Amino acid sequence: MRQFITIAINAFMELIRQPVFLLLMSASSVFIVFLSGVSYFGFGDDPRMVKDMALAVTFLAGLLGAVLTSSASVAREIRTGTALAVMAKPVSRTQFLLAKYVGLAAALGVMTYINLIACLLASRNAFDAYGDADLKAIFTFYGAIALAYGMGGFSNYFLRRTFVSDAVFSMVAVLTASFFLICSYNRPLGREGGLAADRVTPFADGVDWRMIGAVLLLLFAIWVLASLALACSTRLDIIPTLAICSGVFLVGLMSDYLLGRPASQGSLIAKVFYNLVPNWQQFWLADALEKDRPGVPIQYVGTAFVYMLCYAGAALSAALWLFEDRELT
Repeated sequence: MRQFITIAINAFMELIRQPVFLLLMSASSVFIVFLSGVSYFGFGDDPRMVKDMALAVTFLAGLLGAVLTSSASVAREIRTGTALAVMAKPVSRTQFLLAKYVGLAAALGVMTYINLIACLLASRNAFDAYGDADLKAIFTFYGAIALAYGMGGFSNYFLRRTFVSDAVFSMVAVLTASFFLICSYNRPLGREGGLAADRVTPFADGVDWRMIGAVLLLLFAIWVLASLALACSTRLDIIPTLAICSGVFLVGLMSDYLLGRPASQGSLIAKVFYNLVPNWQQFWLADALEKDRPGVPIQYVGTAFVYMLCYAGAALSAALWLFEDRELT
């Protein structure tokens, strides 16, 4: 158990030290908040459009993060011989691969948490054609990201610590604090009202807390993608892994149309592939964020969690089978 925890922690720290991880996390959160500052003239559906786009960016960032980090965690270590050095110690291949997945899932959880903060802020800042962008909140969020980068640079220059990992941890702390600071701001009243300095508004006015359930479902989907990417990384490099995962992602989005209809009509092949391909629509509940809806039911979250465990377990079983006779020299 000690070896398992050590490998998982080392995998987590190694992944968050990757510059592409910091870049992807920063770019996705910045773009999500940017989406909330644009006027779309959506006939009153502007907030809904912002939430949908924020969830889509979170999902795509998770897809890229799962592929890139899994390839860095397994494929590169096999190629450079690091995996062989670990296997020389009393560590089984099963223990090694499962610990890698735990570290990978934790790193993707950190990325999704940052995007969740951005999604909550985007739901607060979203406005219709009669409103104005909350530039104060947007620039506060961007300033917090710049501060996190500055803290990482300070620790790197004066303390000789790793810049990327310190910047990631600083972003987690600073963006959390900046979100609660922004929630204390007064929101713009509109084009004629401006900002009412004497208007007392509730804390976190306008934040759609239902986004937490929707992003949690996306995190489950990202963990499923991570298990598939890890299975591919045991045999393939980053480009083939990205191609396969992208294909599974696209087919899974259209599985109800491509496979569901033939399966309901009695096609055996369609039934087999319909059960094998993950149905991402089960994790996409943007419709639950419409007005007068309570959000994602907790029972559905539990069912989706069980679905994620089953599918990730099957994918990791395939990864262990592929990795068992993999030549590491």
